[in-house]
Amino acid sequence: MGKGLGRGINAFFPDASSSDETQITEIKLKEIRPNPYQPRRHFDEEAMKELADSLNKQGLLQPITVRESIKGYEIVVGERRFRAAQQNGWSVIPAVVKTMDDDQMMELAIIENLQRENLSPLEEAQGYQKLMEHRGLTQQQLADRLGKSRSYLANMLRLLQLPKTAQQYLAEEKISTGHARALLGLKNKQELTPLLQRIVRESMSVRQLEAWIQQANADVSRETKPKTAKPAWVHSRESMLTSYLGTKVQITPGKKRNRIEIDFESEEELERIVSMMYREED
Repeated sequence: MGKGLGRGINAFFPDASSSDETQITEIKLKEIRPNPYQPRRHFDEEAMKELADSLNKQGLLQPITVRESIKGYEIVVGERRFRAAQQNGWSVIPAVVKTMDDDQMMELAIIENLQRENLSPLEEAQGYQKLMEHRGLTQQQLADRLGKSRSYLANMLRLLQLPKTAQQYLAEEKISTGHARALLGLKNKQELTPLLQRIVRESMSVRQLEAWIQQANADVSRETKPKTAKPAWVHSRESMLTSYLGTKVQITPGKKRNRIEIDFESEEELERIVSMMYREED
């Protein structure tokens, strides 16, 4: 799951005033809409029930953040808390109102979620990708701002290269992030779906998966290795023997030894071929 940011919001919004967070007001839930730039796509039902129960017992420990819109307000940060309040039948919720444009709203929503919310690996990776695109940052620049290593960031972003089927398994927590990274190395993508099913069915560990992929990739390399062209004399002798014996004959030259393969379909055909090879001259 997602890790907390090392440096947080001030790395992107150095002019943000912490005093804004003291300006808390109660807003009617019916006047609030979800954030269209919310990086979280999946809200776990059990986790939401636990949060709703916590709000009932302890109240809301941290207000949500919203911005004014044409009609009412839009959530910037705190959609899980907003949904939990809805489940509990609350009519109002404490909120901090901020003024920002769409780009700022999107960026703040992503950063806040990366810092405070338990995002899935894919949601975290998508958040990093959006920040890089909207801020025009390289992986190194983003890593420096977030106080993370570039290798960590690169590994998370690689998850976005997974085929959709694998991304779905990861999102549903059927496979781990380690499994997902290993699957990126699979050469034959046609094997992906049955392999995903096998991981779940056999509860394959990441090490077992890596070993399986290593073997599968080695098999692919052998199959795709270009074959050395046969010399003309070999083709000539193959044609001659095929015509004489009445069956396919293949000659494979080697560095130390050569090999002749003769096809036959039945015992009777084998006997016919043998008798022709041992036929004595009259």
